[in-house]
Amino acid sequence: MAWFVHVARRRSFTKAATEMEVTRATVSQHLKSLERHLNVRLLHRTTRDMSLTEEGRRLFDVLQPAFAAIEGAVTDLGEAGAEPSGMIRLSVSRVAARSLIEPHMAAFLALYPKLRLELVTDDGFSNIVADGLDAGIRLGESLDAHMIAVPITPPMQMAIVGSPGYLERHGIPETPQDLKHHNCLSYRFTSSGTIDRWSFITPDAEARTVVYEPDGNAIFNDDDSMLRAALQGVGLVQHLDLCVRPYLQDGSLVRVLLPWAHPRPSFFLYVPSRAQMPAKTRALVDFLVEQRKKLARQIAG
Repeated sequence: MAWFVHVARRRSFTKAATEMEVTRATVSQHLKSLERHLNVRLLHRTTRDMSLTEEGRRLFDVLQPAFAAIEGAVTDLGEAGAEPSGMIRLSVSRVAARSLIEPHMAAFLALYPKLRLELVTDDGFSNIVADGLDAGIRLGESLDAHMIAVPITPPMQMAIVGSPGYLERHGIPETPQDLKHHNCLSYRFTSSGTIDRWSFITPDAEARTVVYEPDGNAIFNDDDSMLRAALQGVGLVQHLDLCVRPYLQDGSLVRVLLPWAHPRPSFFLYVPSRAQMPAKTRALVDFLVEQRKKLARQIAG
């Protein structure tokens, strides 16, 4: 059954054989023996593909949690008191990679020299279990309610920013209605193809949501390119305050419409399970939580 779980996880005899350091023929023979023993077909096999039968899916759904718990317990025993080591495969959006991981990567790897970090950059939502990943980072609004997740940034806001030169030429908008007189640069989501609309909250007791459809002379699907355009004075852009904070600090960008800022949830690091969390994953969680605390202190100061 353990052989079957390995094959079903990887959807490949070759990948399972490589993982277990045996030949493909050995894996295939064990699976045939299990099918004969159970008198049921567990896998559909072709020369190009492999998939679970209905019976195979039912068996895998029962066995997968049990074997995961066993593997986690064995890992915990082996790692007790040991220095975190091994590979951490992390699914991360481009924005999170640039703002939360890349600036601190050197410090993290220096702190844990036996660790290796692989960033799998994807702006969609990754199924970390199916993709064989250890953890992922996404905005809280993107996570399933049942996901095991830890906030790694303070609560955020959407910020409207422009260069000092642009604002000197075109003036400072006081309300979202004033944006119709400005060149508002757009961001298009790669996954859905839709334009990111700008949302605001009225600065009064009603706190109504106001939505603006940006209609400038440039559209981007990469936030770095969009920010470079803003830095050149092309127009106004909307981005997370966390991402534009360095530019606001050095004065290369100026924030406008602050009283109308729309709140956004934190970034979260999510994992398959809190039970039997590997030492390497716990090290990453603890490190990013400490970075969150430092950032919160900087913002408060």
